[in-house]
Amino acid sequence: MNLPNKLSILRICFIPFIMFFYIQNFWQWGKIVAVVLFVLAIITDALDGYIARKYNLVTDLGKLLDANADKILILAALLLVVVDNTIIAPYGVIIATIIIGRDMIISAFRQIAATKNFVMAADKLGKIKAILTDISMAMFMLLSYFYQIELNANFTNVFAICSYVMIGISIVLTIWSMLNYMIKNRRVLK
Repeated sequence: MNLPNKLSILRICFIPFIMFFYIQNFWQWGKIVAVVLFVLAIITDALDGYIARKYNLVTDLGKLLDANADKILILAALLLVVVDNTIIAPYGVIIATIIIGRDMIISAFRQIAATKNFVMAADKLGKIKAILTDISMAMFMLLSYFYQIELNANFTNVFAICSYVMIGISIVLTIWSMLNYMIKNRRVLK
C-alpha cells in the first residue's frame, strides 16, 4: 500500500475521533480538538492527491479511498453541526440534502461511465467547491465551540454570518458544479 492510500486511510481513521471529541461534554476543549483533527484530515486530503500525482502513485484503490474518505469526512462534520443545531433548522437539513444528493448523482454518473469504459475526471469547480465546503464545516464546528463557551456575542454573530455566507457560496458551487459536471459528461447517458 502506497503513501497516498495510507493518508486516505488515516483520514478515515480521524473521523471517529473528530466525532467523539465534538460530541463529548466532559472536557471544554473537545470541540477545539475536533476542529484541529478535522483540519489535519483536510490536509491529508490535499497531501495524498499531491503525492499521488507528483510521484505517479495514482491507483484504482487510491481513487476509491480518496473519494469516499472525503465524502465521509464532510458528511460526518455536516451531520455534527446539523444535529447540534449550529446550522439552524431547517437549513441544516436542506444543506445536507443538497450535498448528499450531489454526491449521489455524481457517483451514479461515474458508475454509468465506468460501465462504458469512460473516465470522468474531476474539474476545478468541484475542487473549489470541496475546499469551500471544508472551510465552512471547520467554521461551523468552531462556531459551535463559540456558542458553548458563550464567547463575545458581537464576535460570535459576525463569525456566524461569515460561516453562513461561506456555506451559502459552497452550496451554490455544489449545485453549479453538479450541473456543469452533468452537462460536460452528458454523452455518458447516451
